[in-house]
Amino acid sequence: MATLEQLAQLVDAQVVGDARVEIKRIQTIDQAGSGDLTFLTNPKYLPYLQNCQAAAVIVAPGTDAPGKNLLVCSNPYLAFAKILTELRGDAYPHVGILPGASIAPSAKIGQNVSIYPGCVIGEHAVIGDNCMLFPNVVIYADVQIGNDCLIHAGCLIREQTRIGNRVILQPGAVIGSDGFGFAPEGDRYFKIPQVGIVVLEDDVEIGSCCCIDRAALGETRIKQGCKFDNMVQIAHNVVVGEDSVIAAQSGISGSSQIGRHSTFGGQSAVSGHLKLGDNLTLAGKGGATKSLAGNQIYSGTPAIPHKQWLKSSLVFGRLPEMRREISVLQKRLQKLEDKIKEQES
Repeated sequence: MATLEQLAQLVDAQVVGDARVEIKRIQTIDQAGSGDLTFLTNPKYLPYLQNCQAAAVIVAPGTDAPGKNLLVCSNPYLAFAKILTELRGDAYPHVGILPGASIAPSAKIGQNVSIYPGCVIGEHAVIGDNCMLFPNVVIYADVQIGNDCLIHAGCLIREQTRIGNRVILQPGAVIGSDGFGFAPEGDRYFKIPQVGIVVLEDDVEIGSCCCIDRAALGETRIKQGCKFDNMVQIAHNVVVGEDSVIAAQSGISGSSQIGRHSTFGGQSAVSGHLKLGDNLTLAGKGGATKSLAGNQIYSGTPAIPHKQWLKSSLVFGRLPEMRREISVLQKRLQKLEDKIKEQES
């Protein structure tokens, strides 16, 4: 519980109304009641504000809400996230190393680490301070994990992977599996040993059932601040730039380089050995088949600038009609040509 004034200090907001109001939790604008704080980030929910029963509302400057207690700030959605984090408190209390965890004698475990039953930690692995490993996490030999990491149930981290600080792995993520590398041998394929590693830098979050492959040689690197949704596939030797966001069911093929602060919609894809620039957005189901410059939005497969794709999409539905019209015009043209030939002869 916190007062509106205390929360305003947390998110650098201005209080309009009673600053002494106590807030117990955050709730959606249509369900909030006494003691609740809600937020308004999308104008389409403005009609709900009139009948909202929340104790206070987080709003942007210029929002008209007579009689309501308000937290006014430039970024209501960010304020919501910070306040929710504050009110939630410590979601996962420290439990120590519980019976049923298997830890190699040469592994180094930091201070205030929680390890649940079913976890397996290999030889010479290093786990930093304040980490939490939920049931059935498997960590191979020589893995290095920084401080304050949260590794959820069923994650697997293979040998020599390096993980920075404050990294979150959602359930079932696989880090460091073999890259997809095979050399043709007649009608068969010879497996190429994948002897590189994976590096996850600080503040990376990896969604459930993501697979990040180890490099054939060298490293696959996910740079600081990247956030991946569920079921994202990152192939061997890929580099993803800082603060990039990749939505579910997307894939990056081997040896491609993604610039910083890039955004990928769901089911988007990048072919191998490409270079994509900084601040690039690839819309959902978009497919990059060649290197693309940064600071642009791309759509479609193969991906083209979004404005060009919008113009093209207007034509897609008319293609059958246009085909018929072209067929009629071709026949008319052929008749004219035949007449001209007759007159000339």
